[in-house]
Amino acid sequence: MSSTLVSSASTQLPGSLRVVPLTELAETSQIVLSDKPRLINVTHQIPYSCTLVDRTSPAGASTTGANLSVGSPSINRRSPSVTPRQLASHGPSYFQDGTQSSAMGAACPSSDTHPDSDCVLEQRRGHSALYSGIKSLEKDMETIQIGWVGEVADQDGYVVPSKNLTESHKLIMQEKLWQKEKVVPIFLDDGRAAGHYEGYCKSVLWPLFHYILWDEATDGRTEKKNWEDYVFVNQQFADTVVEQYQAGDIVWIHDYHLTLVPHMVRQRLPGAAIGVFIHAPFPSSEIFRCLPKRVEVLNGLLGANQVGFQTYSYARHFISCCTRVNGYESTPRGVDALGSTVWVGTFPIGIDAERVERQRRTPGVLPKMDAIRKTYKGKRIIVGRDKLDLVKGVQQKLQAFEKFLNDYPEMQGEVVLIQVTSPPLVENPKLEAKVAELVAHINGTYGSLNFTPVHHYHQHIARDEYYALLSVADIGLITSVRDGMNTTSLEYIMCQSENHGPLILSEFTGTAGSLSGALMVNPWDYQGVARQLHKHVLSHTAQIWAKTFIAELTLNASTWDQSTPTPYLNVSLIMDHYKHTKKRLLMFDYDGTLTPIRKTPGAAVPQEHMLRALSSLAADPCNIVWVISGRDQIVLEEWLGHVANLGFSAEHGSFIRQPGSQKWINFTESLDMSWKNDVLGIFNYYTERTPGSFVEQKRSSVTWHYRLADPEFGAFQAKECQNHLENAVLSKLPVEILVGKKNLEVRPTIVNKGEIVKRLLHQHPDVEFVMCAGDDKTDEDMFRALAELSNTQHSSNAVGGAQKVVDEAAESYNHNLVAETATKFAEATLMHSQEHSLAVPQKNSIITARDGPYLKRSVMVEGDSSSFGSESATLSSTASLGSSMSSQGSTPLLGGNEPFSITIGQALKKTLANWHVTSPEELIRVLSILAGTDEV
Repeated sequence: MSSTLVSSASTQLPGSLRVVPLTELAETSQIVLSDKPRLINVTHQIPYSCTLVDRTSPAGASTTGANLSVGSPSINRRSPSVTPRQLASHGPSYFQDGTQSSAMGAACPSSDTHPDSDCVLEQRRGHSALYSGIKSLEKDMETIQIGWVGEVADQDGYVVPSKNLTESHKLIMQEKLWQKEKVVPIFLDDGRAAGHYEGYCKSVLWPLFHYILWDEATDGRTEKKNWEDYVFVNQQFADTVVEQYQAGDIVWIHDYHLTLVPHMVRQRLPGAAIGVFIHAPFPSSEIFRCLPKRVEVLNGLLGANQVGFQTYSYARHFISCCTRVNGYESTPRGVDALGSTVWVGTFPIGIDAERVERQRRTPGVLPKMDAIRKTYKGKRIIVGRDKLDLVKGVQQKLQAFEKFLNDYPEMQGEVVLIQVTSPPLVENPKLEAKVAELVAHINGTYGSLNFTPVHHYHQHIARDEYYALLSVADIGLITSVRDGMNTTSLEYIMCQSENHGPLILSEFTGTAGSLSGALMVNPWDYQGVARQLHKHVLSHTAQIWAKTFIAELTLNASTWDQSTPTPYLNVSLIMDHYKHTKKRLLMFDYDGTLTPIRKTPGAAVPQEHMLRALSSLAADPCNIVWVISGRDQIVLEEWLGHVANLGFSAEHGSFIRQPGSQKWINFTESLDMSWKNDVLGIFNYYTERTPGSFVEQKRSSVTWHYRLADPEFGAFQAKECQNHLENAVLSKLPVEILVGKKNLEVRPTIVNKGEIVKRLLHQHPDVEFVMCAGDDKTDEDMFRALAELSNTQHSSNAVGGAQKVVDEAAESYNHNLVAETATKFAEATLMHSQEHSLAVPQKNSIITARDGPYLKRSVMVEGDSSSFGSESATLSSTASLGSSMSSQGSTPLLGGNEPFSITIGQALKKTLANWHVTSPEELIRVLSILAGTDEV
């Protein structure tokens, strides 16, 4: 696939990072999913640690002579995160069959190719929930794992510098890892790896994501170097993904170490389905905006189709950052950025409940449980297990325990705290010293010769000891001050299925949000709390997390809202189609389409040459002309009511008036409009604080205008107001926010301009020419309705469940309310047909989409078989579900001609229209040419 970029419009960022919108790519493509897609998982490190073994050395001999160890052994041992192990003097022969490895693109040589060395793999400690969830997907799809190889050790446990790794060593590890579990390792220079991980990830991103701001002032040179390393490493990962990618694959990228990879891959593979999951917390915009490279990091993540987080608050923070920092428009479900809609979701990770249950019942656990009980006989055991990081709250836990012993002296000698702290990848000597000091202080103050209140173990403990400790504990204590998803709490609950000990959990952990419902019980009912928590853990396993994320990514990728540059309207082509058709449907928005946008709504009066062209078009008996506007009925009647044979739709489809009729039909009178009071309160709040803004009330919607406000301050306040509405109103009421030109409008979700377009096409199935023009987001509903008539629905096994998901999502809507509104559409159309004797479809008349069926969710309204009311009056239960008319039968819509959907704006504007003009004046000129009141 081509990786050429349009350099003229691209933005060159520091560190050689280029951000290019999708609409500017030389090659654009819809998302492609194969029938059986492969899954490419991209993590910072591979799940295995690698040890090189010298086959020629006797057992236990040093490998220094083979250039596999360097420097002082005291400072070059591998990180303690790797489990110590005993190695055989000679590793087994793994490559004797000479089979071909598709990861390398070449045949794997036999073992004789590497006669002097071998590689031993061992499962890496940590991230067990992540790897378990990914591994569970192997049952359903082929899975490839990409990651940095990490520290490579020799057989004596000393780290091998990257410069000492020969191509032969690398090939051994590549072959072994591919044969093990289709793992593709990435080899990085030690300096680049350190700058990426210790330099940028752990010194810049990790503190910021955990609400810790930097307290050291520097000249910026170190930060610049670390950023360059971060970009370089991300590019290495992106290049590896592109090398492994096959058309139709799914790419899943994990965590903050690789935030730039999604956009880098998107530039090379515009049609790839890409998902990102951030396992760490995501900070609020007030914290995130402190990051110097904030725009680049956000744009990097927005190269994905879907971004997932552990909790709803983290997802909300990300969307807020995209809106407030980068200025992108957003909804509660996603962000419109770089030419596409990126879906944002919450996918709380769990644990592998079956594995934990199996491992905690292994024979080695029971003897250790007995040993712990004997050691602390007669004592209540409080257990804590954390990584020794600042955000894990170990200091706060020790201080709280000291306060407990001080306030309740009768508990001294009765309660013991066993705290296990696993060493982090990057040591923190100051924190270690502080913790050791607190432990010594508590033991010295409240301990005695025969009793020690705090037992602190700063080390990795064996799995059997860990599960034994969780099983015998009386209380689990987790006091993280900020955490992504603390799985220790879930493992504790699993191990407490017999003991039923309570869990004291910090509200700042990711699991607190997931477990809050189960904790709403009597706190003294320990058994009841444990039972509810245990039930929750089983229903939120790591396997369910992985499958849910991939299912959502597959669905969102198959329906990705990606727009491409629109060509300028071909006047000759539209004239030719217009002249050679006998029945035509023309639909126009008003503000910004038939008249330019004015600073005040009342100033947008129609111009004479526009009225002349519109009147001429409406007077043609072959034409059916409608103005579908957000304006109210009074304004439309005052400005355009004198134009004969002109149909009107007011307030975005809430009211209609048929051509030649004087009666307005209200489609919203049965709707509950009490939401307007909440919206007015928010709009009035921002009006008081935004000079030049004002509120416009309509019968079915409320609009906040800021055209007269300071442009920058008005736009900023609009984003703040939109976020306020999304958090306070959208989450609980059936309304939606329309982001217009210098305004925000709130309306019921059940009514929009697209439904009017569908009604008109249903009423006039024999039209041969359709023209529709608009300028803002409210008009995209019209373009979407027309696009559904000409787009082919993708039908592959990978997305075969999309219809089921859509149907299930639609079931939550009030079908009675939808049916009532649909009935009003049918009644209005029937009334018009009786008044004007227009041709109407008979009972079995059916409309067909040219290219095939598409997703729909409709309500059938039955009536008299002799009237239009007997037809299937459909109304979408929600526009976003892509509802449409029936798509069966044999009558081709538009006589096989494509509709002319025209947007007012630039070619790179994100739109579903298929043509554009740059101003209302240009559109009016085209209308004048079609009406014969102007010359070409």
